[in-house]
Amino acid sequence: MHKQLLSLIVWTPILLGVLTLALNRIKWFSRYIDSIALLGAFVSFVAPILLYLNFDSSIGTMQFVENVPWILTIHANYHLGVDGISMLLVLLNSFITFAVILANWRTTLNRPSQYLAAFLIMSGFINGAFVALDMLLFYVFFEAMLIPMYLIIGVWGGPQRVYAALKFFLYTLLGSLLLLVAIIYLYQQAKASFDLLTLQSLAIPPAIQLLLFAAFFLSFAVKVPMWPFHTWLPDAHVEAPTGGSMILAAITLKIGAYGFLRFALPILPDASYILSPFIIILSLVAVIYVGLVALVQVDMKKLVAYSSISHMGLVTLGLFLFSDGYLNKWALEGALIQMISHGFISAALFMCIGILYDRVHSRQIKDYGGVANKMPVLASFLMFFAMANVALPGTSGFVGELMIIIGATQTNFWIGFLAGLTLVLSAAYTLWMYKRVIFGEAIHSHMMTLKDINVRELLVLGLLALSILGVGLYPELLVSKIHPTMDQLIQHVGQHKF
Repeated sequence: MHKQLLSLIVWTPILLGVLTLALNRIKWFSRYIDSIALLGAFVSFVAPILLYLNFDSSIGTMQFVENVPWILTIHANYHLGVDGISMLLVLLNSFITFAVILANWRTTLNRPSQYLAAFLIMSGFINGAFVALDMLLFYVFFEAMLIPMYLIIGVWGGPQRVYAALKFFLYTLLGSLLLLVAIIYLYQQAKASFDLLTLQSLAIPPAIQLLLFAAFFLSFAVKVPMWPFHTWLPDAHVEAPTGGSMILAAITLKIGAYGFLRFALPILPDASYILSPFIIILSLVAVIYVGLVALVQVDMKKLVAYSSISHMGLVTLGLFLFSDGYLNKWALEGALIQMISHGFISAALFMCIGILYDRVHSRQIKDYGGVANKMPVLASFLMFFAMANVALPGTSGFVGELMIIIGATQTNFWIGFLAGLTLVLSAAYTLWMYKRVIFGEAIHSHMMTLKDINVRELLVLGLLALSILGVGLYPELLVSKIHPTMDQLIQHVGQHKF
């Protein structure tokens, strides 16, 4: 079973999503379609748990490898494998997908089967991108995941959903076309091979690396999204349904950072080192400027969207910090932990905002006040998630941000100082929003009729809270899995003479 475990992780949610669509056409099954989708999400989560339990954390090479011919004429293979980086991201994706479908269980949505199936299918595509070791196969999964998200925003989103979905699609697609050009060039240089491990061993002149890095950068920077390529994200978040926002912030943003980590750094180490100051500057702009933009938002979803951009700026900062020609290990590992942590926290914040929107039908901060009087359980959860967002010790947010800031100060004190401003800014906009929404008197009449969270919502928020607390109190759960992989990446990039 272990030999096909990665294929199970990729194709099980896709097939179960298709099955959900098919069973909806049968009258008896259609009455239980949400339960069928939830069962499918749970089954799809079992295989990544087995992957985590059977993962050998003592080695940094690829594990559970599958490699069979795919397109013989161009030597493209169905080549899958995981290391400490991709294993954790697969686990995060499957967990968040399960949480999203559980959150939407027995909700009154139009076309529920299509909505739930879109999440299952997208989860499989995302898993495929995380475990693909063939660049062409990665590109196929990288592009395929756009289709379900486009439909989720465009069909089930808000009033401006078509505009937001089209903007999201065009931004991502245009960047991806440059990635395809770079992949084709590397394929030719590798003598007709898309194999990632082969591409990493190529000796590419620094001048060519800079051009290839530009193509990689434009594709992955849009996906993160880095400033100034971030403008599609607030629109997409505001218009997306709650489940769409949860997946968008928790998972799809991580694909861009994963692309830098998996492809740009090991394949183009010279360019990564030469252009690292440029990436650092853009990352610090995202941390500080976008944090200030979040401070003036009047829409809760937009505020959390800008918060995501600011926190992902810390991730890209951590990925490109070099010390004496080598990647900084503290910052590199902290970036991956921050990716996982941000997945939990952002999904939880968007879930809380979605619960409030379902009851009040407004995301405007001014329409709230005194929510704690009628929804004390939600207020308690939201307080915990707000504290995690500002990196309170004991939460997962503290672990990743601390590691990145320590790594930044080892590289340059002022970079660490500027990166540390994210703690001040995130506290300002997060707690200011919390105060205005949760505390005070219920001055609006609709506040008096609010009902606290139900059992389903309690279960989803409880799972997310336990995840944040677990990583915060015992980060070794994640850190132990990534040490060998990160050591190997640092050595590989450091072998090159800049």
